[in-house]
Amino acid sequence: MMWLPYLLVAMCIYSLLAMTSTNNNKALSYDQFMEVIATKDVVAAEVSVDTTVVDISGTYVDGNQSYTFTARIPNTDVQVNELMDILEEEVGNGQLKVINPHATNYLVTIISNVLPLVLFAGFAFFMFSRMGANSNNKAFEFSKSRARLEGNIKVRFKDVAGCDEEKEEMAELIDYLRSPKKFVKMGARIPKGILMVGPPGTGKTLLAKAVAGEADVPFYSISGSDFVEMFVGVGASRVRDMFKKAQATAPCMIFIDEIDAVGRQRGAGVGGGHDEREQTLNQLLVEMDGIGENTGIVIIAATNRPDVLDPALLRPGRFDRQITVNLPDKKGRKEILEVHARNKKFAADVDLEALATRTPGYSGADLANVLNEAAIMAVRRNHTEITMDDLDEAVDRVMSGPAKKSRKYSPEEKRMVAIHEAGHAVIGLFVTDANIVQKVTIIPRGLAGGYNLMLPKEERMLSTRNELLAHITSFLGGRVAEEICLGEMSTGASNDIERATKIAREMVMSYGMSSLGPIQYEHGTGSVFLGRDYSSSKNYSSQVAFEIDNEVRKIIDQCYNQAKETINAHRDVLDNIVRELVEHETLTKEDLDYILEHGVLEKKTASVVAEPVVEEVKAEEVAVSEEVKVEESKVSE
Repeated sequence: MMWLPYLLVAMCIYSLLAMTSTNNNKALSYDQFMEVIATKDVVAAEVSVDTTVVDISGTYVDGNQSYTFTARIPNTDVQVNELMDILEEEVGNGQLKVINPHATNYLVTIISNVLPLVLFAGFAFFMFSRMGANSNNKAFEFSKSRARLEGNIKVRFKDVAGCDEEKEEMAELIDYLRSPKKFVKMGARIPKGILMVGPPGTGKTLLAKAVAGEADVPFYSISGSDFVEMFVGVGASRVRDMFKKAQATAPCMIFIDEIDAVGRQRGAGVGGGHDEREQTLNQLLVEMDGIGENTGIVIIAATNRPDVLDPALLRPGRFDRQITVNLPDKKGRKEILEVHARNKKFAADVDLEALATRTPGYSGADLANVLNEAAIMAVRRNHTEITMDDLDEAVDRVMSGPAKKSRKYSPEEKRMVAIHEAGHAVIGLFVTDANIVQKVTIIPRGLAGGYNLMLPKEERMLSTRNELLAHITSFLGGRVAEEICLGEMSTGASNDIERATKIAREMVMSYGMSSLGPIQYEHGTGSVFLGRDYSSSKNYSSQVAFEIDNEVRKIIDQCYNQAKETINAHRDVLDNIVRELVEHETLTKEDLDYILEHGVLEKKTASVVAEPVVEEVKAEEVAVSEEVKVEESKVSE
């Protein structure tokens, strides 16, 4: 309907012109004509004498207004002679013309009358046809592929760090895309599809782009959700169109992100059944390994939920190879930091290796976010370079959120939080197999009133039973310290208890680390897939469930007693840490070691430690609501 305003404007202009011409043009009778001749100033006139009538047209002036007129009188000799005499007398000066009616150009007359109508009809037809063409194009484009073709990709393997083994797996794909004939001559069949699995932010999409960039081939990228629409059959049509376009530019690569949106298990029932999605998946299976051959097309898909994918999608001939892109280790984290540090200015004291040591479990996206937050913090503090303090604050912000400057502690509450955090620190200092305490703070961040940064002695892929028990003991240290020092409990240990209970239950039900033996009572702890897991029943009896609860309680009680013994045995260290925390609010590993040796923190050391953070939270006697107390007292490891 975009043409409707133009049509209305044209009609208005036409109407105004018609009204104007109607007001200035008058058709006169014979008597009126004779009156005009007698009383008005006729400036021009044309007389056309036909067989039976005489047509007269001309212009006369009435005051300051000019009018055109037409008149028709019977053709008699008397009237024509009288009329000519009057007109010659009144008009004169050569403005009186007598024309031959039979010499009139009827073609010009017809064109002048019909041409405006033809132009108007042509304009209307053009607008209607254009509107119809647009609607038809949109209808056809609805079933077209939404895969975006990206050419001239500048990402290379040097821009992807922390996944050397994964890049080695991808290297032969690059060789195949560059020279596929070499593989065909040898009789080798390159994998048609590669499924990259891993946590979010580990660089799956970046790695796929690097493969296309190294091979210098067209790169089609699409999300799994782009296939699924409300209408059945649209997704399947888009799959066909995507492979048709890819065949025209082969060799090429298709990257499907979040393939679990379209590749979930078929016939899964509640939460899993969807005719449109299943038809789309069926078409994808046929295109990958079905009737048609799609040579020269390599498909790379990414997901962090491989457990919900349809088995037909994972069989050889479709996604032949599955590559796990895990979280980077210390060496990988350092390489990732170096990649993202290329365009940033760092001070001379910045140690990226130390930063990599402090960030276990961080993905590539998390590390990029840490450096970005550090750069923003440096700008906010008017630094010319990014310092180690900026990086330290950035890690804290990414881990627990920004410091809550508006939250105020009362002296009693501040001491309670300090006792809680000191309890965690004492367990980390004296319990074998516990993580090493790197930093203790009572500055509230996010939902936590304070936190302990505790890192393992070395990064390991497996955890022993003693290490898991030490983790549970560390989580319970805050609650035990409150009971010993204050004789009461607070809500600050809610998150600690939740995490300790989760580890204890996994030890019993998944790892077989209890007296129930090496029996697994539950299948993983990942997200539930409703269509498959909602209706699944427990594979153990109520008696076994009772025994499981007893074993979990036994583990928790064992760790709780160990925490109580440790804190009672080192009560003086706990009191010293509490005193310094209340005064300085943040202690590092070096500060804790000094307190452990001398019992008190040196003043010069304290000032260095407290300088960046002491201004952020000031202890004032301000009462806070019970809800804020609950949230502020939660502790993150």
